[in-house]
Amino acid sequence: MKSAKRIFVNLPVSDLCSSVDFFTKLGFTFDDQFTGDHASCMIIGDNMFAMLLREEYFKRFIPGKEIADSERSAEVVVALSVDCRDDVDKTIAKALAAGGSECRDATDAGWMYGRAFQDLDGHVWEIFSVDAKRMEKAMTGHEN
Repeated sequence: MKSAKRIFVNLPVSDLCSSVDFFTKLGFTFDDQFTGDHASCMIIGDNMFAMLLREEYFKRFIPGKEIADSERSAEVVVALSVDCRDDVDKTIAKALAAGGSECRDATDAGWMYGRAFQDLDGHVWEIFSVDAKRMEKAMTGHEN
């Protein structure tokens, strides 16, 4: 396969309007071209999207399978990189204020910092930042 032009992560949601409201509070916008009664297309970045699909509509894409119970299991972690540690903390604060929950302790490798939250449907989103200069020093063993 040649390289893909866009990525669409499809996520089942129990209440589409509540999910759109939640992610809007985090600063995301939605593409009307791929939004309707059964789904809403959240713009994550250039050529990166999350399709929030009503559960009954999502099931049409997984014949013979059940939707994973996100309270007991996880099939994917959506990881998004941001510019700096402060952006990580701000995003998590917005998620918590909008009704999400933090799902693990922060990780701090010095050169990489990350935290994770669960959205209203229990999907895990990791927000992280990488300091490229510190990463290179750490990888070559020259970090002071």
